[in-house]
Amino acid sequence: MVHDYCDIVANITVSVPDDVYDAARVKAAEARTSVSALVRDYLIRMAAQGSEFRRLVDLQEEILDGIQSTATGLTASQRLPRSAVHDRDALR
Repeated sequence: MVHDYCDIVANITVSVPDDVYDAARVKAAEARTSVSALVRDYLIRMAAQGSEFRRLVDLQEEILDGIQSTATGLTASQRLPRSAVHDRDALR
């Protein structure tokens, strides 16, 4: 996801202790950027991770639905004979 300054539609104010701000200014200077840019980039990454989490949850639900739709109808209370449990051809 590429963002440019023209994509910015909201401003936020964040309060942090002085020592945290000072450390963030040093990090920003090391990266040749601003504290605002560091915070913006962090929030963009965090938002993208949330989207990835939702995608993975949806994928998990899709896979589980597929497994359940192809289930053989056996329940945990049904006991299979030893030969059926170890029948490798039945698994293919």
